[in-house]
Amino acid sequence: MIAAATAAALAASALLPAAAEAAPAATPAKACATKWKAKKRVAVRRPGPNDGPVATMRSPIHHHLRKGQVVRSCVVAVDRTVSGPAYRACGGEGHVWRIVPGGQVPQSCLKRL
Repeated sequence: MIAAATAAALAASALLPAAAEAAPAATPAKACATKWKAKKRVAVRRPGPNDGPVATMRSPIHHHLRKGQVVRSCVVAVDRTVSGPAYRACGGEGHVWRIVPGGQVPQSCLKRL
């Protein structure tokens, strides 16, 4: 009985390397390549302790982007509100914040390149 169990375990372990070789290799994650240009000087905000994961127009300012400065951003944060748009900035309004190095910027303040 013990010999049969040992033989079954050895046979199963012999199949594992073959199964692992048959599985496709994991592809490396692509680097973010989407570039955005600031339409005008805009504040990069970080969510405050009472804001949750998405910044608001009252969130603390981390730094500013200069007009024409190019940043990379492939991720957005969406802030839905019941009463209307989450922000009014740069001549537009909306609820999508682009996540850039250092914080978040209203998408209406950026132009995709």
